Amino acid sequence: MNKRDMLLEVGLEEMPARFVTESMNQLGKKVEEFLQEQKVSFEGVKLYSTPRRLAVLVEGAAEAQEDIEEEAKGPAKKIALQEDGSWSKAAIGFTRGQGMTVDDIYFKEINGVEYVHVNKFIKGQPTVDLLPKLREIVIGLHFGKNMRWADNDLRYIRPIKWMVALFGSEVIPFQITNVSTGRTTKGHRFLGDSVTVEMPGDYEELLKNQFVIADPAERKKSIRQQLAQLETENKWVIPVDEDLLEEVTNLVEYPTALSGSFNSNFLELPEEVLITSMKEHQRYFPVKDKEGTLLPHFVTVRNGDSRSLDTVARGNEKVLRARLADADFFYKEDQSKEIDFFLNKLQAIVYHEKIGTLAEKVSRIRRLAAKLGELTGTAKEEKEKIDRAAEICKFDLVTQMVYEFPELQGIMGEKYARQKGEDADVARAVNEHYEPRHAGDKAPETFTGAIVSLADKLDTIVSCFAVDIIPTGSQDPYALRRQAAGIVLILEEKKWDVSLETVLQAAIDVVKADQVGEKETEALLEELVAFFKLRIKHSLQERDVRYDLIDAVLAEQIGSLPSLFAKAAVLMAHKEEAGFKEATEALSRVVNIAKKASAAGAVKEQLFENGEEKALYKEFVRVQKGLEAAETAEQQFALLASLKQPIEQYFDHTMVMAEEAAVRENRLNQMRELSVLILNFADFNKILVK
Repeated sequence: MNKRDMLLEVGLEEMPARFVTESMNQLGKKVEEFLQEQKVSFEGVKLYSTPRRLAVLVEGAAEAQEDIEEEAKGPAKKIALQEDGSWSKAAIGFTRGQGMTVDDIYFKEINGVEYVHVNKFIKGQPTVDLLPKLREIVIGLHFGKNMRWADNDLRYIRPIKWMVALFGSEVIPFQITNVSTGRTTKGHRFLGDSVTVEMPGDYEELLKNQFVIADPAERKKSIRQQLAQLETENKWVIPVDEDLLEEVTNLVEYPTALSGSFNSNFLELPEEVLITSMKEHQRYFPVKDKEGTLLPHFVTVRNGDSRSLDTVARGNEKVLRARLADADFFYKEDQSKEIDFFLNKLQAIVYHEKIGTLAEKVSRIRRLAAKLGELTGTAKEEKEKIDRAAEICKFDLVTQMVYEFPELQGIMGEKYARQKGEDADVARAVNEHYEPRHAGDKAPETFTGAIVSLADKLDTIVSCFAVDIIPTGSQDPYALRRQAAGIVLILEEKKWDVSLETVLQAAIDVVKADQVGEKETEALLEELVAFFKLRIKHSLQERDVRYDLIDAVLAEQIGSLPSLFAKAAVLMAHKEEAGFKEATEALSRVVNIAKKASAAGAVKEQLFENGEEKALYKEFVRVQKGLEAAETAEQQFALLASLKQPIEQYFDHTMVMAEEAAVRENRLNQMRELSVLILNFADFNKILVK
């Protein structure tokens, strides 16, 4: 079958850099899926993107769909044929629906019954006739932010300015708003011209001649090479932040790196302030020496060639100088105030109208941190540090520096706290209590920081749930899922043997004391436990724990997170071993029959009627004591697995549902007590065994 290349390019006004890569990948995926659904074979796909375009080049697309030959089954023979041997309406209707006639019918037996069948041959359509449907793909792209322009109804990331759609040398005709497809693309906004694309394979090279590097990987590689060259020429070290590099790559079509300088007096500012001013506000790369000391230089990437670089550098230096002058002013103003000045200002900042001010939130954090300290066995000296860290953890939010540079919250708080003579652990906790800040970030290292971080995150989640601010779908404005994941990480990493339900109840008590929300405590706790179970499930899935084992350890109370994660790991380690299936089935059998126990009651040994009952009870006592002393989940599992044989022998010789009521009740009580031990580890009924 003959093949052609296909090109689809959507030209736009400049897109925000953060949406470019995802939009390119989305377009490529949708085009591939479309061709696969249409049964059009192709050899490969190349993706292109710049701030002004999204493009897909499909190599070696077949000129027609694949022909399809398939067998279609119709009504049973007794329905298809009438008494006189003629075809029934059902048979005629079936063949007409398949595009065939009754002359094409044959019978085929299935499970002893003959059915009407026909062989259908569907000729593949020419690919060029299918491709105008690409219009729906372009319209159907989803973006993080859309806009509407002029009198058009289409909401899109930016106005569409041109479109190129080619199948070989042939234009694929369709229109979106007032823009029709063609073969003309646009080069660099200032350095290039419009250019005609005769064949899809010429696209990339034609754009290069017009100062557009359409391949984002090639642009990124070029930037890296230019940064390395500047390092070599100046004996610098340019730390490359990958997120910044990705953003810069999507800001330019033809990258040229250049350097500039700033007044060395600004180096008296904290390094974080300088780097944030350069990276977050100006998209500059900072420069260091071989020892890692920040230098009064920066590197930026212009969208253009190497002409007039000195002029461009001076312009960037002027902009950065103004930024750093502002930062210097804010820094000195903040230093002139005491921490109490900022704490008083928190009273005027509303965190949420239904939850209260930042000062009220800090008050709850202090009270909750004290409770958490008690739950984890904190010493008196540590309690004082925790209380002070909780008291001042939010003060830097009302400093001028953090107001101007929100990315520095916590970082500036630690620096200012140290400057004001706060204890080193307290100052560090002001910064650490925001950790983990994002997925993949670390938990706080210090005990003080971890406790205050827990208190802050718990207060946010519980108070939001109390007033019905609950994440739904993609909506999570207070990042409650991320904060819950942070709580899970901290509790697991610190190995604190405290029940999550107990921790949540402590937070609920503090929030309810401030009369936040009107929910009943029991209902609020139930919602929070369900929410955290989803976060824990996600965390276990990231560790490749099998879904049924996750369900098993989460079936009952969450309890201690370090213990829960250890149990899941033990089940994963043993799931393929000999004897695991039998042990699981034996333990599950106990749990199942224990459900028939009507009420809790003591086991009476004098009612045992056979040796197997006595043997199982003896093993129960041994395992119960062993579990109390066990230090690891591995030891706990081994103790429970050791019950397999006595359980099997018990059921081989004992009828639990005995006729005599006292005996039956006693046996159910024995099953119930044993079931409690088992379910404290996991619900083995949830485990799928082969």
